[in-house]
Amino acid sequence: MEDIQPNESSEKYYKLLSPNAETQRLIDSLKRQSDWKSWGTYVSDREWSTVREDYSYDGNVWSYFTHDQARSRAYRWGEDAIGGFCNRFQNLCLGTAFWNHQDPIIKERLFGLTGPEGNHGEDVKEHYFYIDNTPTHSYAKMLYKYPQSEFPYERLVKENKNRSKSEPEFELEDTGIFENDEYFDCFIEYAKASEEDILCRITVHNRGPKAAPITVLPHLWYRNTWSWGYNDRRPYMRALRPGVLIGEEVHIGKRYYASTDQQQSNNSSGNKSTTTNNSGSGGQAWESPVRYMFTENDTNSERLFNWPNASPYVKDGINNAVIKGWDDVVNESSGTKVAAKFHRVLEPGQSYTVKVRFANYEFENPWLDFDQIFAARIHEADEFYNALHPENLSADLKLIQRQALAGLLWSKQFYHFGVQLWKHGDPSHPRANMNVVRNQHWDHFYANDVISMPDKWEYPWFAQWDLAAHVIPLVTVDMEWAKRQLILLTREWYMAPNGQLPAYEFQFSDVNPPIHAWATLEVYRYIHQKTGMKDTAFLEEIFHKLLLNFTWWVNRKDEHGNNIFEGGFLGLDNISVFDRSASIPGGGKLEQADGTAWMGLYSLNMLAISLELAQTNQAYESIATKFLEHFINIANSITHSGEEIGGRKGLWDDEEGFFFDSIITPNGISQQIKVYSLVGLIPLFAVDIMEQEVLDKLPRFKARLDWFVRYRPNLLTSMASFMVPGQEKRRLLSIVNKERLTKILTKMLDEEKFLSEVGIRSLSKQHQHPYEFNLMGQSNSIKYEPGESSSGMFGGNSSWRGPIWWPVQYLLIQSLKKYHMYYGDDFEIEFPTGSKNMMNLDQVQKELSQRLIDLFTTNEQGQRRFSKNKPLFEREHWKDYILFYEYFNGDNGLGLGASHQTGWTALVAKLIEEHVTSNKD
Repeated sequence: MEDIQPNESSEKYYKLLSPNAETQRLIDSLKRQSDWKSWGTYVSDREWSTVREDYSYDGNVWSYFTHDQARSRAYRWGEDAIGGFCNRFQNLCLGTAFWNHQDPIIKERLFGLTGPEGNHGEDVKEHYFYIDNTPTHSYAKMLYKYPQSEFPYERLVKENKNRSKSEPEFELEDTGIFENDEYFDCFIEYAKASEEDILCRITVHNRGPKAAPITVLPHLWYRNTWSWGYNDRRPYMRALRPGVLIGEEVHIGKRYYASTDQQQSNNSSGNKSTTTNNSGSGGQAWESPVRYMFTENDTNSERLFNWPNASPYVKDGINNAVIKGWDDVVNESSGTKVAAKFHRVLEPGQSYTVKVRFANYEFENPWLDFDQIFAARIHEADEFYNALHPENLSADLKLIQRQALAGLLWSKQFYHFGVQLWKHGDPSHPRANMNVVRNQHWDHFYANDVISMPDKWEYPWFAQWDLAAHVIPLVTVDMEWAKRQLILLTREWYMAPNGQLPAYEFQFSDVNPPIHAWATLEVYRYIHQKTGMKDTAFLEEIFHKLLLNFTWWVNRKDEHGNNIFEGGFLGLDNISVFDRSASIPGGGKLEQADGTAWMGLYSLNMLAISLELAQTNQAYESIATKFLEHFINIANSITHSGEEIGGRKGLWDDEEGFFFDSIITPNGISQQIKVYSLVGLIPLFAVDIMEQEVLDKLPRFKARLDWFVRYRPNLLTSMASFMVPGQEKRRLLSIVNKERLTKILTKMLDEEKFLSEVGIRSLSKQHQHPYEFNLMGQSNSIKYEPGESSSGMFGGNSSWRGPIWWPVQYLLIQSLKKYHMYYGDDFEIEFPTGSKNMMNLDQVQKELSQRLIDLFTTNEQGQRRFSKNKPLFEREHWKDYILFYEYFNGDNGLGLGASHQTGWTALVAKLIEEHVTSNKD
């Protein structure tokens, strides 16, 4: 095995992509020769109504800090904006606001519904698209579509609140506000001239048939760190000279800022603007008749709490100056928040551009090279992605892959949260109610990092198993950052002392599927595949922390020590007849097929990592046998269907040919919950291949395999035999043997059950007739719902009762590939069931991959499945912008849930790479 230095594999990968400017920036950042990631698109889309900002008596995050308060109230932990840009510790932010001269407030943040307001939970009610982004954020582009009529804030709340869960969400386009194309396309672009020299270009297009006014308000502000009683170091911004501002903050020093709406037109000398307004800038002349409005990023206590303000300059001063004409609430000299004001009336089809420059040096003429820098960065972004796209990829697939990765990069967010500080409050704002129940045992947790988020509006906080899915496509675009994200969650200020990984900020103690080891292994294998290097240092660093986490699972979620695991809802929110995180009626215990299968997968992942490390360090060989035994015991327990083991039966039903959850009542009676759902498919994920050459290198481990066959054959009767060589002498480790694999796949590939035109449903279609389950005299039911759930479980903003979810689709496809690696082309199954059309498992995974990719591709009618019943998305200025939804209707593929879940739905980018490469081979 090649011994490599830290970051060497990432450097080689970047060089293999292509010798272009962006890969060189990544290499320079790796070597600490530059810091191109210091600034980026790290500002949240929503900070209000988050756990971090909740200091309420009752823990109701939705009502304590509302959207209406957000413009007037200083945030404690972070900031939000439309198209925001900040440094990695968010000392200072750039953002953009707009006003259509109809709205009662300026549009400086995205609007949406809180959980209780929506008939299907929280939901953003805006249209915006992340179009482009590079790993170093040297270039980034997004689009916000701003209606020209008054934004229907109240109607959106009222209509959704009055709708039942059986009705669809009332969306912004349902108000008719986009009829006749009466809206502005607001493009926000960033380009870096250098690590600390940031350019922003805001271009507004009138897409409507009539002239319409627009005010553009580029913002610059400091995050409020001075109001909480720890220090009085208030930063400042002030006018330096006409058109140029200077600011200073203790951590990032001096910064300079300029904005203009004048377009560059060079004279014959090529070094001066034709508009000559002497700015005292060393002979470089440029015009900037901009008005700056200064205020402070402080709470308007008078408006919110009827308490006198210490100063007339408060957070909503700019809003009030623009909307109400209150000139006394802003000033033209200094503050901690500032906005420039640009106004135009745009004719139909006309566009208007505002430029911003922000740097750590005093520029002479900020606009002289502005357009050239943008042109260069756009060209370099094209070079980078052209090198990343697989060969012979169609233009449409390139667009989908690039926007998926762009959304993933835009969804990086500065995440700041210290649980102990939050629970006690601050010196200037101590918490009145100290009886904080949420995150009770996580006082050690303190985050001050840039993290990949699921969706920066709907889920503006990290989620453990989401993040594990994010790194799979992330590794293709920024290998080093993907590795660092995986390491971050295992660090001591995240992981609990008992080994538990934090789930998400609503409740860190909730339990998500344990796929961190799987993601680590996938990233490691991808690195090896692309570079030929084995990054064992990365693997080993995470492995030791995962040992703690694995032990936590065994100790906390296998209460009776019988290798059958509970776990809770495990990220599948409402997939069961009842809330699996709650206590079982009558005091019973829930034994989970998915929880047990996830632990089978976890055991195999840890086994594979151990075997990889054992090839250079013999000590890991005995650890590998430990995880082998864990897997065998788990496989035996979950698959056993006949004689009772320790007073209970397994979770496999041989007659039904499927896995089910089971409830053990207090009197010891076992009762299966015969719901056909992902719960019974997840055991397929617990599969891995051992190559013969690895076994040949590890004789002690091979001897342990032989020992089990000779002395513990009773444990191996129900699982696949790992002693029988398959294709190329490979060994198979799998919970299910060939017979049971066939039974499960027969159901999974049945169009009347799981198989859909767009993937594998999360609940079988056979449950259109509700499944009834009775326990202790209490009746519960579950019904197939291809779209939004009618259940209020977990707030009603999630549905695992029929829709298509990307993370489990991807895991299933990877599992099918492994089964095919072992069984080869001889193992065939009907696809679909009953068709007599036989396919091997590689052909099956390719068919499923194509169906998933086709959610986004354009058909002959110019439609994309995810928006097929939305004519708006077929219009000229909409059709090439992709939304990556949280999940998709199980029958027709319509996008549902969070609309910018490029966290795990960006897996389509990775699947495109694998699918195209596989088909070429």
